[in-house]
Amino acid sequence: MSTPTQPTITPERTALLAMDFQNGIVPLAPEADALVARVKGAIADVRAAGGTIGYVRVAFTETDWAAVPETNKAFTAVAAGKMLHHEDAATQIDERIAPEHGDIVVRKIRYGSASTTDLHQQLSDRGIDTLVLAGISTSGVVLSTLMDAADRDYRVYVLSDGVADPDLKTHQVLVDNVFPSRAHVIDTTGLRGLLGSA
Repeated sequence: MSTPTQPTITPERTALLAMDFQNGIVPLAPEADALVARVKGAIADVRAAGGTIGYVRVAFTETDWAAVPETNKAFTAVAAGKMLHHEDAATQIDERIAPEHGDIVVRKIRYGSASTTDLHQQLSDRGIDTLVLAGISTSGVVLSTLMDAADRDYRVYVLSDGVADPDLKTHQVLVDNVFPSRAHVIDTTGLRGLLGSA
């Protein structure tokens, strides 16, 4: 009987993705300030170890709104309401965890981090094969990005205390029952330990 693979992290091949931590979305998370503080700590830990930080935000231009087809159940409402304009304060990244020079920053127009961005190309250009996911919401950007990253053969970690969802029950089912089959589920303290042993 084989033993489960123990998680390992090589910092220079690792990126922490802070997803949808933007002004209009952060307040929707339970205990938002504590969540941002934990993610800020994780970002600092990954930076200190020599890893990459990536930021993903959801925001639309007028052209993006016009291109949303009526078949898209979720985003037709966004387009019709002219919501999340790319220049609005609501779509700007929370200043408490603001990007620094050299970080990856992408703007998406769907749930996942990669389907409408060049994120994977930027990660590939840096030789990154391991992702650490933090984001709001667990059932939106985190789930979508995780499934895509797993299909692309990344080694994936989900920060159990770095993701949140307005629906606590859905959040718990995903973290406890869905994510572990596709990713290593660890907390921010566990991440610090893995980085320290790298």
